[in-house]
Order: sequence, then structure tokens, then C-alpha cells
Amino acid sequence: MLSFSGRVEVPKNVLVRLLGKECVLLNLKSETYYGLDEIGTRMWQLLTTAASIEDAYTELFAEFDVDAALLRQNLAELLERLVDKGLLQVRSGDAEPT
Repeated sequence: MLSFSGRVEVPKNVLVRLLGKECVLLNLKSETYYGLDEIGTRMWQLLTTAASIEDAYTELFAEFDVDAALLRQNLAELLERLVDKGLLQVRSGDAEPT
């Protein structure tokens, strides 16, 4: 389980293209392609710009009318999938990316 205190980074080998309100991610190393719908794209935007995953979660909770626990679970699941596919890295404090 990922800690929400960590910070998200996009690896250098990942291309991101916004297509309207959706986006496409491509890992150039593994040639893994991943598409995000409008909500997934908003999660991506906040995860990659917020100071921490918790800050991204807080902003998403303010924007969407959703159960807090469900949002936390959905955000964690998306983040874990993207990390597993090499499309995001999570740093905890001064630690190396995971």
C-alpha cells in the first residue's frame, strides 16, 4: 500500500498527451500505453502537481461529490496501477522513487 504522504513524479521515459479532457500515457521503455478518462486525467493532473498524494486527494475531495473512503480507494488503485506500469514514481521524503 502506498503512503499518501509521498510525492508523485513522472519518469523521464513517459510521454503524456492531453486529448480534450482525457489523456494518453506512454512508457517509452516498455512501450506500455495507458489511457485515462476525464476523472482519471484530473487525478493524474493533481497527483503530478501536488506537494503530496494527500494534497491531491484533498483537492479531489473538494472538487467531486464522492464518499471520502471510496475516493481514497480509487485514487490508491489508480496510483498503484500507474506505478506498476512504470508510468509514475512515488517518492517518500528523501527516499528513492518506487
